[in-house]
Amino acid sequence: MTGDPRGSAAAPEPADQEVGRNGELGRNGEAGRNGEAGRNGEAGNNEEVAPDQLSLGRRLRQPRTIVSMVLPIVLLALFVRALPGFELEKLPELITRANPLLLLAAFGVFYLGFPLRGWRWASLVNRSGFPLKVRDATEIIFLSWLVNCLVPAKLGDIYRAWLLKINSPVSLSRTFGTVFIERVLDLFAIVTLGLLSGFWSFRTGLPTEAQLVFAVGVVFVLLLAAGLLTMRNFGRRLIMALPIPAKVRELYDRFEEGVFLSVGLRALPRLVILTGLIWGTEAMRLFLVVQALGLPDVQLGISGAFFVALAASLMTAIPITPAGVGFVEGVVVFILTQIYGVPNTEALAITLVDRASSVLSIIALGSIVYAVSPKRRGDGVGAEAAPA
Repeated sequence: MTGDPRGSAAAPEPADQEVGRNGELGRNGEAGRNGEAGRNGEAGNNEEVAPDQLSLGRRLRQPRTIVSMVLPIVLLALFVRALPGFELEKLPELITRANPLLLLAAFGVFYLGFPLRGWRWASLVNRSGFPLKVRDATEIIFLSWLVNCLVPAKLGDIYRAWLLKINSPVSLSRTFGTVFIERVLDLFAIVTLGLLSGFWSFRTGLPTEAQLVFAVGVVFVLLLAAGLLTMRNFGRRLIMALPIPAKVRELYDRFEEGVFLSVGLRALPRLVILTGLIWGTEAMRLFLVVQALGLPDVQLGISGAFFVALAASLMTAIPITPAGVGFVEGVVVFILTQIYGVPNTEALAITLVDRASSVLSIIALGSIVYAVSPKRRGDGVGAEAAPA
């Protein structure tokens, strides 16, 4: 999944290629203090992030990371063991008799979402000023998902922006703006598709538990909408009114540019379609897992799979544990048992297989990609002409 580090743009004249301390080119090829390109290629002064700060190995050795990974799993295991109705001795049989072809289909559908995510992010970055290839965007996103599966606090999103920054002459804060607006699109899609699938799934009457999930989703959307409107109309004025350094204001300006330059009316339909397809792969993965297990007491249609998968995805927004481990499993089991009437043991089997096909597979495959990828070493990304 690696691209040509040279890109497709013509190289500047040798006389203009003065390299700064970190070897990145700024205006006319001259690097700024930290080697980070800012507006019009000018290097920024305060966007340098030390590599050891985002070192995956260093993060994994930190006690708080280990605790955040182990504690939720232990608590979930104790919780399941203490509750009545979970026949844990039946789990191996339920899981091992799953249809391997349908499990492979679930795996394939899930991984189809990554090039779609890469296409969407490349589109956002292209509109913000840097022509990023879909292939490179997909690889960087996959590496960031590995980090999110291993480290808490959604550091994978920061790692994604940092990877692009060390591989290309882009502004870190502007790039993070594109990641932020992508997350906003995701949350809008999760809530909207979740509401639609929930209403279809429960068209004879909404259970109280489903109403609670809907309420949480609506609050998310309202808060996001209010935040974006505030940023768009008053963000700059609020920042100027605060007694903060000029460098911080400049970083905010670049972040806001990344947020709003990357989304336009012409690009919005494509972004909406891509986002819908992306979350469709998440729901289809769960649906195929249920079909693969072939549980006679489980009747979960496409709309139900959408509702469960999207409701669980909201829990991954809570940056306490890696990939929402502990929280997501608890929510999926709760929704399956309390809303859809799935027996406890079968609900746990569905949850474990679904999470294995996503989180565990990302850790396994992502570790291989991480080991061989030139992106983590800053060897560059390819560039291509940005779409109109």
